Amino acid sequence: MRRLLPLLFIVALPAWAAQGDLQPLPAVPPPPPEMQAFDAALEPQVTIVKRESELREEYRIKGKLYMVKVTPAIGKPYYLVDRLGDGNFVEANIAPNPVKPPMWVIHSW
Repeated sequence: MRRLLPLLFIVALPAWAAQGDLQPLPAVPPPPPEMQAFDAALEPQVTIVKRESELREEYRIKGKLYMVKVTPAIGKPYYLVDRLGDGNFVEANIAPNPVKPPMWVIHSW
């Protein structure tokens, strides 16, 4: 413990010394004039449908359905996504780091 206290003091000393040199940040400039204003039509519209066996969240942009999140009463939620915009929905893995094990042919005859 006695060795730790001087070490903590040495580490904290530069932070204490820098507190006297603080200056205010400059004001944030306004956005450029060519930036478009907020368009509510570009925001997704979410429709929630509750049933006994599942909860569905339907995502639309400009009235076109592009994704459905299905949360079953028992089990993990899954997503159905219209990737090509043709109305055919496929299951999508939207996990942050999906596990993709390597697959090689070791032996064949």
